[in-house]
Amino acid sequence: MTDMTRRGVLGLGAATVLTGILAGRISVQAAETNTLTIAFNSNLPSFDGTVGLSGVNPAIQAIYRSIYDQYIGQKPDLSFEPGLLTDWGWNDDKTKVWMDVREGVKWHDGSDFTPEDIVWSLTRAGKPDSGNPVASVWASIGNYKVEGKRITADVLNFDPTIFKWMAFLTGYVLPKAYYEKVGSEGFEKKPVGTGPYMFDAYEGNSFLRLKANPNYWGGKPAFETVIFKFVTDPTSRVAEIESGSSDVTLEIPYEEFDRLKAKKGLAGVSSPISDIGMIFITNVEPMLDKNVRLAAHHAIDKAGIVKKLLRGYGVPIDTLEAPEYEAYDASIKVGYDPEKAAELLKASGYSKDKPVKFKIQTTRGLKPKDYEMIQAIVGMWRRVGIEAEIEVYEVAKHFELRAGHKLAPAAFYNWGNAIGDPTTSTGFAMFSKSPHSAWKSDDVDALIGPLWGEKDEAKRIAGWKAADKYIAEQGYVIPLLQYVQPIVFKSSLKVTPNVSSALQPTLVSKA
Repeated sequence: MTDMTRRGVLGLGAATVLTGILAGRISVQAAETNTLTIAFNSNLPSFDGTVGLSGVNPAIQAIYRSIYDQYIGQKPDLSFEPGLLTDWGWNDDKTKVWMDVREGVKWHDGSDFTPEDIVWSLTRAGKPDSGNPVASVWASIGNYKVEGKRITADVLNFDPTIFKWMAFLTGYVLPKAYYEKVGSEGFEKKPVGTGPYMFDAYEGNSFLRLKANPNYWGGKPAFETVIFKFVTDPTSRVAEIESGSSDVTLEIPYEEFDRLKAKKGLAGVSSPISDIGMIFITNVEPMLDKNVRLAAHHAIDKAGIVKKLLRGYGVPIDTLEAPEYEAYDASIKVGYDPEKAAELLKASGYSKDKPVKFKIQTTRGLKPKDYEMIQAIVGMWRRVGIEAEIEVYEVAKHFELRAGHKLAPAAFYNWGNAIGDPTTSTGFAMFSKSPHSAWKSDDVDALIGPLWGEKDEAKRIAGWKAADKYIAEQGYVIPLLQYVQPIVFKSSLKVTPNVSSALQPTLVSKA
């Protein structure tokens, strides 16, 4: 696009320009224009990041954080910072909360942002029929009162993570007056937020174009235009960055990451993120057999997978708590032991000649080598007496099946926990009343249940560590590794890695 002025491009119309971009005919050179084009690894099912299964999809939070602001902000190192709330806290006995609202903020339609928008957003999110997948979290506070810029509310059901959630999944503030005027359908056609970028154009499963918010309270963004091109195939994302059709991409195979970052004109960053690659275990046959569950875990050479398949980009792990999480316990070990796996299977009547059989589901291309990793695991299983059939699906299908408790006996997933609290890792993944869990049993609930509202922080964390240890001993889930995220970009750019995994346009600038 170096030979075209921005005004000339806009004159062509969104359809013409984006058709050219998507076809690779127009090369967007970020260093010479005010456009940033991202070859993104996921589609966008909905513009409302507070409801539905897309609200808890870590892959698309970068888009939501571009259009909307959260109650509380989060830096790339996961530390919290003021967002639309400038300060917040509990009273001494934790029976009330208070929040101070940022002043002078405008919605994208030019209307004033007010404390009532905060109250409405929180109230809506907490309604059981709202469609918010974590409505119980938001329903833990209520009876709001507004005095000037300060909001107070009663603690209806103590949740030690309520303020953390305000910087996490579904924690987005929406415009009360605009939403009530246009309804959910109108909002999907033209979403309005207070974030650094404003909605401009969208074509489902193809692209989203955003334009800079000139009145953004956090300062004008580095790029006038941002284009998210939805490229779910990793090979195509490699082609996007190598051809110059896109300026930045992520989650590509690690061998391609190593190759591309060494090329002239390209650069790359990689760092551990808060995501865990895991295999959900569903409490259906044959996974009701503890021997089968533990054998499936002991048979996996996680260190070998990281070294050989992922080129060292990853951290093997045996618990749902990553090292950065508050309840991480390094003493929880399961271990690679194929001989023990074979013995466990033998005790249940299985062998290589008479294997236990089940299906395992996985995405393909959402994360680097996700499908290939499951292929390798299936091969390891075969050597000890497990015969697994692989089924590939889109991540949206995973959410649908998980919510309906219809996952296969084993299902690969990428669990994101950007706030590092055990409730949002082990809690939501393993508590039977959570719509996000696959294994559902009373013994786990008995350990986890009392921890949700525990006010003694030391006792709370110790309780979660005990629950994690028990879950590992029972083989109720198979954690695999903590991910390292590969990002490749044009060397004319600078990209700040985000431990939450969200490739936000505000973290990209001109070098």
